Amino acid sequence: MKSGNLSGTAEFLLLGLSGEPGLQSTLFGLFLSMYLVTVLGNLLIILAIFSDSHLHTPMYFFLSNLSLVDICFTSTTIPKMLLNIRTQSKFISYTGCLTQVCFVLVFAGLENGILVMMAYDRFVAICHPLRYNVIMNPKLCGLFVLLSLFISVLDALLHTLMALRLTFCTHLEIPHFFCELAHILKVACSDTLINNILVYLVTSLLGVVPLTGIIFSYTRIVSSVLKIPSAGGKYKAFSICGSHLIVVSLFYGIGFGVYLSSAATHSSRKSVVASVMYTVVTPMMNPFIYSLRNKDMLGALRKLISRSSFC
Repeated sequence: MKSGNLSGTAEFLLLGLSGEPGLQSTLFGLFLSMYLVTVLGNLLIILAIFSDSHLHTPMYFFLSNLSLVDICFTSTTIPKMLLNIRTQSKFISYTGCLTQVCFVLVFAGLENGILVMMAYDRFVAICHPLRYNVIMNPKLCGLFVLLSLFISVLDALLHTLMALRLTFCTHLEIPHFFCELAHILKVACSDTLINNILVYLVTSLLGVVPLTGIIFSYTRIVSSVLKIPSAGGKYKAFSICGSHLIVVSLFYGIGFGVYLSSAATHSSRKSVVASVMYTVVTPMMNPFIYSLRNKDMLGALRKLISRSSFC
């Protein structure tokens, strides 16, 4: 096959979830429904937090940012997939593919950072309750988000610029529904050793290090909660952290599963299924996890809906 440095007119072929013509309508309806639920659910969380002054706290500030990132994350991949199914076209331009890679990395990194901030917020709230308002002040919370955004953008640009130096064969086929960095590296004709080293190095730094911080925070939290004499106090403390622990388990469990499966197996089907869970299911589940387990959030949502109905 011919190889060369692709220009903006070259195209990748996204094979999608299935090549069966009879399944395309079902996939379109399923993913359109999931996308709408994700956007509307997370948008409701943002509006409820914004409209209720009782929720103007660091915990809900991070939650509203997480919901915004989830909307952006799914909007980077799902609309293009729906368009391809609708138009019966599987092509994406070289520029569009690398742009998609860049934005996926930005929002995945930003979600990673926000989950770490939420763990730190819970740690301070439970282990240092008297100093909570002093430590978790609005300025520090804003700086945390900006720092996470800066690191995520830097990481995404680094990977994207490194991908620009690669040469690709013609008739490029990606066995996926969006341009994922691991699959881009697999179809490259030039040497990808430096790119792969960079992927594993950055994944270790931006994945393992934050996860270690979260585990350390919850180790301290559990230690503090076990010292609470009353069973009611223990239950309340654990219920505060329960939703975040579920989201962290989903995000890191599936996220690492995607990269490990890509590295350890040649089954593109397993990788695609893992990516669907990572990019679609998890952002869709987050609003339900945080709202159904949180009385304050449920109350704010009821007020928002009743206010909208009255208007």
